[in-house]
Amino acid sequence: MAQFKNPLFCAIDTSDLNHALQLAGQLKDLVGGFKVGLQFFCAHGPQGVEKLAHYDVPLFIDLKFHDIPNTVAGAVQSVMQLKPAILTVHAAGGKEMLRAAMDTAANEAARVGMKTPPWVVAVTVLTSLDEGDLDSFGMQGSAHKVVARLARLSEKSGLDGVVCAPHEISTVRSIAGRDFKLVVPGIRPKGSAADDQKRFMTPEEAIDAGANVIVVGRPITQAEDPSAAAHAIIESITEI
Repeated sequence: MAQFKNPLFCAIDTSDLNHALQLAGQLKDLVGGFKVGLQFFCAHGPQGVEKLAHYDVPLFIDLKFHDIPNTVAGAVQSVMQLKPAILTVHAAGGKEMLRAAMDTAANEAARVGMKTPPWVVAVTVLTSLDEGDLDSFGMQGSAHKVVARLARLSEKSGLDGVVCAPHEISTVRSIAGRDFKLVVPGIRPKGSAADDQKRFMTPEEAIDAGANVIVVGRPITQAEDPSAAAHAIIESITEI
């Protein structure tokens, strides 16, 4: 399994490649890794990711694959050329899709010469949603119950872990094995704006609750001094 120098991954999701590379240069010696998502990938494609990879920092490629098993297997096969440390699928894609993603990642990791396969983690409930949103599209039960069902499915399907909101960390920890990885967005340092996050927590609270990786974007990337903002978060979580 991939190991990182610290749990902080910075989300560099921007369509401005020069700005992304500038941020990467500032943060490469601080953070545990970089997360790139749909905005970055749709703007710059694999070539943009390869430019970030030059900084030799673990990459979390967060494309949230969700399709029929064969299509997801093909997508994972393609993205493995970029040697991600973490990649995402949607837990709601079901057991066969999840297994196809996991098996393909393991096989491709060996083929492209990775020493260890990436973490394949399943997105449970997006941090921008709350229980009212879940009810509006037919997902029964509280956010905790929905996340618990999807986390069980993910673990039974052989995945390395899940992506969950901070307030569901304890829920997943209570039902999953000790080695099950929790990647946690929706992190806001004290004094930061919530933005579009409805279920958020401070970095210290999330790590103390059992997160393996925390993902922070705007509080770092939009700070006057991104390096100082990242350093402050790392100091706060390494004291735990």
